[in-house]
Amino acid sequence: MLDSILTWAVQRRLASIEHFRQHPHEVQHGLHQSLLHTARNTEVGRQYGFADKLSGREFAERVPVSSYEELYPLLERVLRGEADVLWPGKVQWFAKSSGTTNARSKFIPVTRESLHDGHYRAGRDMTALATLHYPEVQILGGKTLSLGGTHGPNPLRPHDAASRVGDVSAVIMQNLPTWAEYVRTPPLELALLDEWEEKIKRIAGHVLHADVRVLAGVPTWMIVLLRRVMELAGTNNILDVWPRLGLFLHGAVAFGPYRALFRQLIPSGQMHYQEVYNASEGYLALQDEPNSEDLLLLLDHGIYYEFLPADQWDEPIPRAIPLEAVELSKRYAVVISTNAGLWRYKIGDTVRFTSLAPYRIRITGRTKHFLNAFGEEVVVENAEAAVSAACQATNTTVRDFTAAPIYFAGAADGSRGGHQWLIEFTQPPQDTMRFAAVLDSTLRQLNSDYDAKRHRDLALLPPVLTVATPGQFERWLAQRGKLGGQHKVPRLSNSRDILDEILAIA
Repeated sequence: MLDSILTWAVQRRLASIEHFRQHPHEVQHGLHQSLLHTARNTEVGRQYGFADKLSGREFAERVPVSSYEELYPLLERVLRGEADVLWPGKVQWFAKSSGTTNARSKFIPVTRESLHDGHYRAGRDMTALATLHYPEVQILGGKTLSLGGTHGPNPLRPHDAASRVGDVSAVIMQNLPTWAEYVRTPPLELALLDEWEEKIKRIAGHVLHADVRVLAGVPTWMIVLLRRVMELAGTNNILDVWPRLGLFLHGAVAFGPYRALFRQLIPSGQMHYQEVYNASEGYLALQDEPNSEDLLLLLDHGIYYEFLPADQWDEPIPRAIPLEAVELSKRYAVVISTNAGLWRYKIGDTVRFTSLAPYRIRITGRTKHFLNAFGEEVVVENAEAAVSAACQATNTTVRDFTAAPIYFAGAADGSRGGHQWLIEFTQPPQDTMRFAAVLDSTLRQLNSDYDAKRHRDLALLPPVLTVATPGQFERWLAQRGKLGGQHKVPRLSNSRDILDEILAIA
């Protein structure tokens, strides 16, 4: 009966989903006006005249597009406890993630509105669609095993116990509504532990005899947990432990490289997979059709969207276009204005539209080269700083380099991934192992997400260093007709295509 009541409650969102599918521009316009009206008396609202009921065009003319680094002076004041800067009131919660060029972590404000009208509303949408498409799983009759991060004190307000920073999943779990907390496992005291080895061990023991029907989290850590649970149960089939398991809600990294491994761990034709696009900045999209990899753009969840065409990414004053002007198959950088006080903010992700009625997207990458196969979010600035530190430590210099993932099938024990670095030196270091060790330790210092994945080798193995032969990168560029000019080898890639092509050149 409880399953039926909860299913009826969440499926009430289906009508709202259909409404913004059918009326996307009206919904976005209304949301935009609501955001401006709410923030009209903030410092930013007064500076740009939000009380003037700006049209989308006027808003774009007055408010500049900003990166995290450009917005940080205002964000820092919010972190320090100033009220009414970007959004009304004082913000107490902040989502922590990597990807910034000027600090180890980014801190994104998470307001009450962004939690309830964004993340939780999208969570209900996700659940409503899952109960609609996969009724046989009866997902609300059992437990959802959600695996997230942790949170801690605000580093700029260490004595303010009410202000916390952490992984967005931890922020969400800590503030979940009662009905959602009822259907999830493990309890918060385990889910929010910060020592990952102890966390995996204790969660595995707790959920061993639970009625788990849904998995939710990043594939990287979920694989580690599933293996630990099977080890405790003495089986190589997780369905022996959870016979009613039927759905995995996944996000944060591309799922393609993990699909085969999950089919090995969960050998069932009745297992379903649903992708979500949930970032520290908000809940942007989710998979709304079972047999499609496209993601439905969420339009009434506290986010007003604009998009930067590729030719605008590097412009000093980029010109974004509204949702109604996007075209199919073109790459766009996502710009958002949100109910957390992010105004015309470049989140760094790129997408292409696969449908305009309704608006569906696929994530295509980042505006900068990056490596995020396992949730590590290494950006090119991290990579170049780490290579530089390793060169200094081993008294050598580098001509060129590139890095790509080693996915699970290529890892020594078949359960963890890693990074392979192909580096052409002017003179190879006498101690290549030290070079790799300094590279690794510097990345851990610079990037908190990489450091978390590397902790005790739980999810990410140490980097593998391959020394390139002299001229190997140039020969690859020559084969592609890209010698000279501004052409260069991409530093980082989420695919092994480029690395394998270069490795194939003798």
